[in-house]
Amino acid sequence: MPATAVDTVPSLKGKVPDDEWEARVELAAFYRLVAKHKWDDLVGTHISARVPGHPDQFLINPYGLLFDEITASSLVKVDMDGNVLQDSAYPVNAAGFTIHSSVLKGRDDIVSVAHTHTVAGMALSAVEGTLRPVHQKALRFYNALSYHAYEGIADDPDECARLQRDLGENDAMVLENHGLLTCGRNIRSTWALLYNLEKCCQVQIALEASGGEVVELSNDIKESTYALFQRSLKSNSTGSKLDGWESSLRLLAKEDPSFMH
Repeated sequence: MPATAVDTVPSLKGKVPDDEWEARVELAAFYRLVAKHKWDDLVGTHISARVPGHPDQFLINPYGLLFDEITASSLVKVDMDGNVLQDSAYPVNAAGFTIHSSVLKGRDDIVSVAHTHTVAGMALSAVEGTLRPVHQKALRFYNALSYHAYEGIADDPDECARLQRDLGENDAMVLENHGLLTCGRNIRSTWALLYNLEKCCQVQIALEASGGEVVELSNDIKESTYALFQRSLKSNSTGSKLDGWESSLRLLAKEDPSFMH
């Protein structure tokens, strides 16, 4: 049998600090989860995480590998100027670097960033209007979802400032006519936010296709439910065993543990 992407990448376990290795394993798991949910786009889109102890460096996918091939060791380490800081047989996607470096440079509080091109996410991004706060999951994003107008392929450094401006203090953004973006204080919170935003997009597309009359919620309910979400997020800022992250990692390890290579 031909060698796989996993077989050809030397393991970095024991060759990088323990906290970096842990971040690599979690980020590789994030890629595998996106693939498992069929939210990947061949070798397009990207997820990143800062290198622990080095806020001016981050890990991102090797351009050319499918998401279900990505491992902890194959992730590429780059700095905010785009310099690759380790030997890699793969380049870094230019648009991916622009988007992720923009968010990470603009927000010191952000550790991880995810960007996808899902069917539901792209559909919502190309429809006039915004995410409708008409069900519980959507209220997580009530008045907390940013929008960035499409400017073409995101490989222009001049777009960085506009991406930072449009994201503002929110942790989720619709890249209009393009896709979705989420970010968080750790890898697991970025994953949880992406999961919920993607679900909201699927629900809205289904609602619009149904043609039925939507039951609207009062502003009081919208605001009080959003406030409850915010209190819960702040109390679980380092992650909760109730967010499904550990169980997702167990499932991945049972099905294919190669992401930990």
